[in-house]
Amino acid sequence: MTTITPPAAGIPSGSGPWRLARAELRRRPTVRISLFVVALFLLMAAGAPLLSSLAGWAPEEFDKSAVDPYLGGQPLGPLGGISADHWLGVEPVTGRDLFARVVHGAQVSLLIALTATAIVVVAGTAAGIAAGYFGGRTDTVLSRLMDLTMSFPSLIFMIAMMSVAKDVNRIVLMTAVIGLFGWPGIARVVRGQTLSLKHREYVDAARVSGSGPWRILTRDILPGVLGPVIAYTTLIIPGMIATEAALSYLGVGVRPPTPSWGQMIAESVAFYDTDPMYFVIPSTCLFLTVLAFTLLGDALRDVLDPRSGRT
Repeated sequence: MTTITPPAAGIPSGSGPWRLARAELRRRPTVRISLFVVALFLLMAAGAPLLSSLAGWAPEEFDKSAVDPYLGGQPLGPLGGISADHWLGVEPVTGRDLFARVVHGAQVSLLIALTATAIVVVAGTAAGIAAGYFGGRTDTVLSRLMDLTMSFPSLIFMIAMMSVAKDVNRIVLMTAVIGLFGWPGIARVVRGQTLSLKHREYVDAARVSGSGPWRILTRDILPGVLGPVIAYTTLIIPGMIATEAALSYLGVGVRPPTPSWGQMIAESVAFYDTDPMYFVIPSTCLFLTVLAFTLLGDALRDVLDPRSGRT
């Protein structure tokens, strides 16, 4: 049996759904921790040039004095060369500062993931609302396009496209390619929600009063699908981050010397037994970011999506 969750302590029973949702999210320790981790990495990405300048090293700057040329370029000192000069150690062989490359890698990885997510959300929401509200031929064409896009082996197609494209901006290309295959999922969610909203009394009243389709879609339908869209958006960001890391790991993503977490993990595989910190640091950053967004998305889905099965 479905039960109604009581309002959070200190929130009046007549409060609106968004206020109740905020109160519910504040009560969850995992949400607060996830928000802290997400904010930390977002600030790290936004302030990457400042942080690397504070550390005193550029991400492409070599420090041959930090590695031992007689031991295959292994970092000098414990834990991969961690010291007052290199806060997270250095890369083997090159001696590039790992802290500078990690923060700049966060900038590249999160920029691609968040921009691709924005493309997916805008395109998917627009297509889902149009298909659900207008129905008929519009719904048929858009639904078949969703099916066609989802039937492609997206990862293989991404690798092929990234491999054949040579003299292009890799960040722009990766953003476009990742966004190209992500929109049908959210479009289907929005379409289903729109189908349940377009015959509500307030929508019929707006239609009878002479409101045009654009006004109805933006003033009546869009606010009704906003909750599920926000929850779904937070859930697809980890997938976008992982996809960018996978493409960079496979060597078809951003190219050196531009740093990326996936690229750093791929390069560290050859040194995991002699310099494990080179592997652990970018892997931990990637893991924490994906985990934080996933936990935050789960919480938002439980609170904001009425179809999430919350009882």
